[in-house]
Amino acid sequence: MRRLCATVLIMEAIVIGLAIPVALTVEHASRRPAALAGAVLVAAAVLLAVLAARGPLPLVLAGGSLLQVLVLAAGAMVPAMYFLGAVFALLWGTGIWLGRRFGHVP
Repeated sequence: MRRLCATVLIMEAIVIGLAIPVALTVEHASRRPAALAGAVLVAAAVLLAVLAARGPLPLVLAGGSLLQVLVLAAGAMVPAMYFLGAVFALLWGTGIWLGRRFGHVP
């Protein structure tokens, strides 16, 4: 369960990081807000992935769920993030469901 959470979060951090240049060049977003929002989301995803390895799992699950909502909201800057955010939210939800099904999540 912890490995699955960390993997989803790391892959999501990569996708968010790759969305920053798209927001700046293709979508013509303001440089500072787009870069700051992207950097905060990437840092949050990486921090949660590190916590998933050894930290309290309920905190990771709550933080990761909030991150999924924020990534979906990033679709306001980069419309492709609506789709990518939905894919990662689906992966996140499936991971939680599998964890509960097999008794790894309280």
